[in-house]
Amino acid sequence: MKILVINGPNLNLTGIRSPDIYGTDTLSSIIAELDAYVESCNSELFSVQTNHEGEIIDIIQSAMGEIDGMIINAGAFTHYSYAIRDAIEASEIPTVEVHLSDINSREDFRKVSVIKDVCIAQIFGLGKQGYINAAKLLLTREMN
Repeated sequence: MKILVINGPNLNLTGIRSPDIYGTDTLSSIIAELDAYVESCNSELFSVQTNHEGEIIDIIQSAMGEIDGMIINAGAFTHYSYAIRDAIEASEIPTVEVHLSDINSREDFRKVSVIKDVCIAQIFGLGKQGYINAAKLLLTREMN
């Protein structure tokens, strides 16, 4: 199975930005741990991070027919990017939405996800473990 993980705006600052909210693990360490897990399941992980909405859309569209599952932490785009939502829906790639923090216990605007309804699951508040859980969900789904 081929899994693509997409990390959106400001996630390149993970481990530096608000460590009390997002944790002290860097994005590269989170992806390294996720890659090791996915590889141990005889699958492949591809990872990208961008601060640009259009680039996320281009990446999703390019993944069509190439990727079996996606994990997306769209960052702030989660709350208002109907364009990313539409790209996920059009791709028909099983996608899991992930957030490091508990978005439901934060500011009101963070409680809204416009992409949730086109994802097979939403995982939040588990820190880096959320990415592992998302991969497990995709891998288990593929085996069924």
